[in-house]
Amino acid sequence: MPNDLHHFRINLLSFKKLSLLVLLLVALLSALSIYYAARLRFDYNFDNFFPKGDPDLAYYFSYRDKFGNDNDYLLIGLDNKGASIFERQFLIKVDSLSNVLQRLPNIEAVLSPTTVKSPVIESFGYFEIPYLHPHEPERYELDSVNIYSSQELVGTLFSEDATAVSLFVQTKDDLSKEEADSLIAAVNGAIEALELPEYHIAGKALAQAVFIDKMKVELAIFMSASILLVILFLWITFRTVWGVLVPLVVVLLSVLWAMGVMGLFNTPIDIMTVLLPTILFVVGMSDVIHILARYMTEISHGQEKLPALKVTVREVGMATFLTSLTTAIGFLTLLTTAIVPIRNFGLYTAIAIGLAYVLAFTVLPSILLLLPKPDTTRARRADVSWPLLLRQLLSFVWKHPKGILTASAFIVLLSLVGIWQIKVDTTMLEDLGDEDPIVQDFRYFEQNFSGVRPFELHLLAGEGHTLYDQEVLQEVAELEAYLYSEYGLHFISSPATIVKTLNKAQNGGMQEYYRIPERKQELLKVKQRLQAFRNRSELRGVVTPDAREGRLTGKMKDIGSAQASVLNDSLRHFISQNINPAYLKTRLTGSALLLDKNNEYVTTNMMQGLLIAFGVIALIVGLIFRSLRMVLISLIPNIIPLLMIGGLMGFMGVNLTVSISIIFTIAFGIAVDDTIHFLSKLKLELVKGKSLPHALKGTFLSAGKAIIITTCILVAGFLTLVLSTFDATFYVGLYVSLTLLFAVVADLVLLPVLILLFYKPK
Repeated sequence: MPNDLHHFRINLLSFKKLSLLVLLLVALLSALSIYYAARLRFDYNFDNFFPKGDPDLAYYFSYRDKFGNDNDYLLIGLDNKGASIFERQFLIKVDSLSNVLQRLPNIEAVLSPTTVKSPVIESFGYFEIPYLHPHEPERYELDSVNIYSSQELVGTLFSEDATAVSLFVQTKDDLSKEEADSLIAAVNGAIEALELPEYHIAGKALAQAVFIDKMKVELAIFMSASILLVILFLWITFRTVWGVLVPLVVVLLSVLWAMGVMGLFNTPIDIMTVLLPTILFVVGMSDVIHILARYMTEISHGQEKLPALKVTVREVGMATFLTSLTTAIGFLTLLTTAIVPIRNFGLYTAIAIGLAYVLAFTVLPSILLLLPKPDTTRARRADVSWPLLLRQLLSFVWKHPKGILTASAFIVLLSLVGIWQIKVDTTMLEDLGDEDPIVQDFRYFEQNFSGVRPFELHLLAGEGHTLYDQEVLQEVAELEAYLYSEYGLHFISSPATIVKTLNKAQNGGMQEYYRIPERKQELLKVKQRLQAFRNRSELRGVVTPDAREGRLTGKMKDIGSAQASVLNDSLRHFISQNINPAYLKTRLTGSALLLDKNNEYVTTNMMQGLLIAFGVIALIVGLIFRSLRMVLISLIPNIIPLLMIGGLMGFMGVNLTVSISIIFTIAFGIAVDDTIHFLSKLKLELVKGKSLPHALKGTFLSAGKAIIITTCILVAGFLTLVLSTFDATFYVGLYVSLTLLFAVVADLVLLPVLILLFYKPK
């Protein structure tokens, strides 16, 4: 006996030295992680949400190189609070603002109501007549008649009810966050200095700046809320200071390492990866809880630290490895999507989960060995109420197997009814709620002007023609008429509008000549003038110098991708039936079209991800039990919660978007952890020679506590995401939390019934 004690002490001493070595190595790697994490930057680039690898994306980039970007602009709406815009003080302020904006850095052009002019070309030269004379009130009445008889101005620079004006500000391409912030601050400052009564701003530079600021704030909120909730649950569970601090240290280290890896590969924090620290914090806590719960159970049974840890690692190690693997695979399935931010989110979260597992089985045992042995009376007291609760739940399950199966079948049928009502749809600002100031400003432009959704159509003249030929222009004019009347465009710029403008200019600036010349001689004069202007920047943005290719661009309301898809199909049908390809060929393109195309991938990518996840889970369960029947049994309690979430989405009228579709694979990857813990413990019980009912009872009573605690922590952690102002983040938090709740009920109520009724151990 003394020899055994001596041997045990030497063994413990060597393990303590190893523990110190492990902690030293972890400290060094953590210092390296801090260095790389400090290099992380926040980013929100709209282009990253285009579907990579799609042929339309390559086409759009080529088109953009020829004609410029379709979304690098700001719209500034100035409202005179219901009064007429033809008021001297108001118009002078608008004119002053136009002059200030033209001098700001990163602004390339300003189109303003007070600076827009009607060109006039006469035999003795070229000159421009302003539409509006802000400093001459006596001309306002005539100006208003001239403006409101010019269809190209109404709805673009002037509202239809004459109570508001809009400025179109062309910005430099792809502004950085700092440049965008500086520009928006300067614009706001200029407007406020002039004391204009009401203003609204919309555009890419503003949206990017606001999104990034929101992400920074929300990252701090999510992490703070998660830490507080986890501390609360750990205290309730373990009732000791070390039972709270040790898990916190381990999980915070895994978050730090994950951020370090992102910094190492220069991956920015975007609207998706901003969720990573919070998700990792709660998911990483799962392994730690299972280890600690088992360790405390062994301590309460009178074991010493080292033997207790050995039993814990032996009995929990494989199960936690498998759960970490399945959770990581759930995130890795996001690599099937065509959207880079979602790919990065899936990849780095999966890597982070692997790191969390490594830290849980290195740092946690090392700290536990170096700390004093926990108070066994406290350990028992923390554990005393669980067996009673679990026995009562198990008794309910044993008594009502048929009721449980019937209720499950009813829930599945009800969920399928809800799923049938889900719509795949998205808008340009889908991630922001209706009350967000940016959304309100966008709505203002939709209600008072031509809208904010860009429309782009590539025009290609037929063989042997140019876009300025009479026949080609007539085809473009027919297209424009359709786009105004049927498609919903409220503003159009095209080769035809350029020809109309020049024809008007060559006829004394009279509005009745704003049309395509009918006589060839008149058109020839316009074409000669266009030839002289062909290299001017305002012309190159619409027609190539050889006049073989052109751009039909417009603005419309943000109607959503589902309706846009219907309109695009109708437009293609109209073109095929009414536009002669010998004169004009067309192709839809643009940033809005590409964002809409994500909808085509949503269902496919989601199903691919789920099938991969199902396959991996089936393989793992198959390897544990060598039974196809058990594979099917294990999948049922994890598929039902997904069906329930789909049903809820349908009944609540929540559209399926790219951001929301990731909920299903994430939720499945995490929810299946409980099933694997349950089945791994059941396998151990069966190996001990117990009958199936006794093995199920032992599994239920020993694994049930850890399953419930980890689910509570996961749900609490994910629920912090409902504090987000981004709709996608809100729904990820809400629906993943609900999935986990439904899954733990299914694992502790439905799974035992299915095993008892349908599984026959060999």
